[in-house]
Amino acid sequence: QVQLVESGGGLVQAGGSLRLSCVASRSTLVISDMGWYRQDPGKQRELVATITIGGSPNYFDSVKGRFTIARDNAKNTVYLQMNDLKPEDTAVYTCYAKTPYRTYWGQGTQVAVSS
Repeated sequence: QVQLVESGGGLVQAGGSLRLSCVASRSTLVISDMGWYRQDPGKQRELVATITIGGSPNYFDSVKGRFTIARDNAKNTVYLQMNDLKPEDTAVYTCYAKTPYRTYWGQGTQVAVSS
């Protein structure tokens, strides 16, 4: 009912930047909050950033000041701008979208940061 397609992952050097995009398919369901999780092998999954339908963001402490989440409601798209990337940011990043029925998930995109 809601399909999420992510793009923008890749390999970058420490200190570099990357922008992730997540586009939700058109649906009669109302999408409220959107955001990004990440998980690297051997680590717990963590919530990176969220954004409400009104554009209010929240961030995990380790990415504050470096990452910016934004959304374009007309395009049903959420973005994650990642600056000053560090090796510890390496992970599979997965976007989500909340609806009254359930939360939908993308398939994930790999981000790798070399030292």
